Amino acid sequence: MGNAAIADYGLLADGRSAALVDRRGSIDWWCPERFDAPSVFCRLLDSNGGHWSIQPTDDFETRREYLSDSLVLRTVFTTAYGEASVTDGLVLEPGSRGHLIGRRSPGVLVRVVEGGSGTVAMAMSYYPRLEYGSRTAYLVWRDGTLVATAGPTTLTMTTPVPLTCSDVEATARFTVGPGERKVFVLAHRPTYHEGSPAGLDARDPLGDTVEGWRSWANLHSYPGCYPELVRQNALVLQGLTYQPSGAVVAAVTTSLPERIGGDCNYDYRYAWLRDFSLTLRALWVAACPDEANRLFGWVASAVGQVGDEPVPIMFGVEGERDLTERRIETLRGYADSLPVRVGNEAWRQRQLDVLGEVLDAAWQLRDYLDPMPPEVRDLLRSLADQAATSWRDPDAGMWESRDADRHYLSSKVLCWAALDRAILFGDRLGDAADLARWAAARDEARKTILRDGWNAEVGAYTGAFGSDKLDASVLVMPIVGILPATDERMRATIALIEERLSDGGLLRRWDTDPATFTLCSFWLVRCLVLAGERDRAAAMFERIAGTANDLGLFAEQFDPATGAHLGNFPQAFSHIGLVIAAWDLTAAPDAVLNEGES
Repeated sequence: MGNAAIADYGLLADGRSAALVDRRGSIDWWCPERFDAPSVFCRLLDSNGGHWSIQPTDDFETRREYLSDSLVLRTVFTTAYGEASVTDGLVLEPGSRGHLIGRRSPGVLVRVVEGGSGTVAMAMSYYPRLEYGSRTAYLVWRDGTLVATAGPTTLTMTTPVPLTCSDVEATARFTVGPGERKVFVLAHRPTYHEGSPAGLDARDPLGDTVEGWRSWANLHSYPGCYPELVRQNALVLQGLTYQPSGAVVAAVTTSLPERIGGDCNYDYRYAWLRDFSLTLRALWVAACPDEANRLFGWVASAVGQVGDEPVPIMFGVEGERDLTERRIETLRGYADSLPVRVGNEAWRQRQLDVLGEVLDAAWQLRDYLDPMPPEVRDLLRSLADQAATSWRDPDAGMWESRDADRHYLSSKVLCWAALDRAILFGDRLGDAADLARWAAARDEARKTILRDGWNAEVGAYTGAFGSDKLDASVLVMPIVGILPATDERMRATIALIEERLSDGGLLRRWDTDPATFTLCSFWLVRCLVLAGERDRAAAMFERIAGTANDLGLFAEQFDPATGAHLGNFPQAFSHIGLVIAAWDLTAAPDAVLNEGES
């Protein structure tokens, strides 16, 4: 089997880890211990990387959907001889409900095969390859189960059908007819830990998990435009959350390329402060802000004392700081796109925009931070202080440039936003001297941004001071309120970005970007709303939303020429963009703008 298209994958999640299953019924990615742990299946990145497939032996067509308000996926296979389904889910801790789901998930993957009409011949292939395909697990029958062990990891499979086993792979052929059900259970545990996962209901092994997801979804009520899309995307963001800590991963994969055959292949299974902050805003929109104190508490704990050092921009899901990057030489990469990376050297970068992202999210959720925990107050004060002293400095920018640091406009704009929001908090954050110091820095930053960010020859605000390159990140200017979208220069910038960076109605980050960037496309929607062009914004919103796959999932980028999804998947940024843009289409333009003004 060659690589499935990125858009062919569906997401399974349990609040600690994630798996990807393609429309052919093959689970090609699973890191069972946690999002950023080594994989046990990674055919996503190499045809020999390990998989677990269940599919008809005859030619088939598929349709699939999530069971309502859950991340349990049902795929229906139709052949010339009948119809059968496979329902896949990562199991939540039995009985967990509401905001407690996923905090103690057992690391169990369940696949339920059910017969519909006729008789369908099925084939199963189970080939675990642990630690990113570098270790072959030997299969042994033990106490009626199939055990695969390699070093620290053990997988235990219970199966209702006879298996044919080699040392390293198990296969099976079986049939299902109307009403027949066969349940396969694969459990992960550390090799040297005793114990086994809690028992499952044999009659409905995924029923409790579905109810757990629904209990979370039912806590929230979104009153705005596109309610089904917002509800679905909020659920995906919940699936990208490491529930024990509250960290939100940027994506569940590593090394899916921005360009097929290119080398911009990075590990996104970590928690960026930027993504975290934007996710909080999206969950506020989707009426899910209940855990703001807990999540901001995680950020305060992970960041620690800031001092004069650059603010850390990303962490492991439990707050780990050192994410040193290495290459996995045993994998050929998605569609031969090398290198395959684990870890991400961006952890060493200075990215000043995160200061504003965190403070802006805190301001939006201010009612849920009252009273404000002392550690959160200390964090926000420190971020404001750093914005006041660092806004003049060059940095790597929000696109994480790996060459020279520059004076990126969006970074300086978000430093302005950090100071602006700190001032809005008033004495909840600082005393009179603090507020005066922040106000002076804010006013100087704004004056400099509006003067040095404008390129008269281009006729627009450009990506960096002194640059003639357009960059879609400058669309954050009206979004955070440093200028209204109706300002003459801002309106010219929006129009030029749309003219030169759009492709099929979607936006690239810059003119050499290999494909359109979904978050930037939603930013343009928001800017059009702020400029009073609601109808055009709504049409653009629907065009972008229509690029999701059949399950409503987005990668980082989309190629309008081929319809291909590119980059890591599913991408938190993209889902965040949809939720917030839907709210902006709901709210009055003045209300959206005034929310961030001092």
